[in-house]
Amino acid sequence: MRQKGQAVLELALLSPWIFFLFVGALDMGFYYHALISTENAARVAVSYTSSHAGGSADSAGACPYAIAEMSTLSNMNGVSTCTALPLIVTASSVTGPDGAAASSVSVTYRSITLIPIPYLLPRQMTVTRTVQMRVKDS
Repeated sequence: MRQKGQAVLELALLSPWIFFLFVGALDMGFYYHALISTENAARVAVSYTSSHAGGSADSAGACPYAIAEMSTLSNMNGVSTCTALPLIVTASSVTGPDGAAASSVSVTYRSITLIPIPYLLPRQMTVTRTVQMRVKDS
């Protein structure tokens, strides 16, 4: 009959670990969502800039496409420009690997402040993704 308080003791010993696991899973979800959104924003923006030769370096034109793609992120409310963090979009004209004209778009995003996990996740993350696409012939 000495096992009456055993379940309460086990719960008390395991609850910090369960909480730590829950917070880690939640933070990882936010980080991965930011990574995927940044990659998609770069793809959409380079698709716009590569649609015509004159716009391959049009950072201002690519900006609304990147903002629309990243609108689900919590710190993107009210962001209307792409010249300062949390969102920077840079488009440039480059020569592709095949020697043809191409457009390169780089999207940099800084995440919200999350709960840091020592040696695993930082408090804040800055992600940069660059995508290159051949300029379509007109």
